[in-house]
Amino acid sequence: MPKSYTLGEIAELVGGQVDGDARTRISGVSGIREARKGDITFVANDRYAPQIHETRASAVVVGERTPGNSKPMVRVRNPDQAFSKLVEVIGHACATARRPAAGVHPSAVLGRKVSLGKGVSIGPCVVVEDGVSVGDGTVLYPHVYVGHNTAIGRDCLIYPNVSIREHTRIGDRVIIHSGAAIGCDGFGFSTVKGVHHKIPQVGIVQIDDDVEIGACVTIDRARFDKTWIGRGTKIDNLVQIAHNVVIGPHCVVTAQCGIAGSSRLGSNVTVAGPAGIAGHIEVGDNVVIAGRAGVTKDVPARQVVSGLPAQPHAQELKLQALVRRLPEAAQHLEDLERRIQRLEQAATHARR
Repeated sequence: MPKSYTLGEIAELVGGQVDGDARTRISGVSGIREARKGDITFVANDRYAPQIHETRASAVVVGERTPGNSKPMVRVRNPDQAFSKLVEVIGHACATARRPAAGVHPSAVLGRKVSLGKGVSIGPCVVVEDGVSVGDGTVLYPHVYVGHNTAIGRDCLIYPNVSIREHTRIGDRVIIHSGAAIGCDGFGFSTVKGVHHKIPQVGIVQIDDDVEIGACVTIDRARFDKTWIGRGTKIDNLVQIAHNVVIGPHCVVTAQCGIAGSSRLGSNVTVAGPAGIAGHIEVGDNVVIAGRAGVTKDVPARQVVSGLPAQPHAQELKLQALVRRLPEAAQHLEDLERRIQRLEQAATHARR
């Protein structure tokens, strides 16, 4: 039987306040629609507060100002963060992948002068080339490839079928999901008389601490110097990051975005999918790039931009409002043309 907690114990764990019966017992965590008796769920946005009346959960984690309800609640400043902590404690067994035991599987292939820290796990069919270093507690799941002279930090999780090319630098606590390709050649060609000649890409990729990279992400190596992903940045699935791109700390790049070569993003930038950023663009700190935006020129700090080409969001909304009125405007123009035609015909008859 799973261990259960009182709502009072849960509130203490997440630094919240109980609104209701603190003796309510909780043994599981779940989404608000799927929850059953004995579960605790959460509402991070008051827009979904009406669903609290419908959920079968025994209690709900909510914000400090969420409207009251007959169901027991734990009020916290950040429901998302608090519920994540509960998932780790109450739902740990089902919320995280089983960590493999430390050691090197017999089918793994390790090159010369490979340095492995304490507690490293190397799974089946992993290939680690010459001169690679892997920090303490890092896990390389099956079929991972690590190119020569790559350095991987402590407590990283590299999931199956990830390819990490030569000379890549990866910090501590980095998570890279299945199918990602790190350090592929940048897309660089010189066209002479209609023939495309490959330009050597001799730079590296650097990924700082606490970065998470989604499935099937591609991060190209630099032509010179480095393609650089800053500390704490989170990259969703199916993102393309081209050569010499620099993404600052604590950015969020969501699925299906593309960032062309030599563009630079500041810190705390949010790029919604499937937005695109052209090459050699500068994006300032705390910028939000809306979904489906096409960024073709520099964006100053603390701006929200949208549209194609991207422009300040308020300006884009005005443009969209005008576009929606085009059918009405076109009909009005046709009516005016007919009126003018009739007036001209009338004037012609009058002159006769």
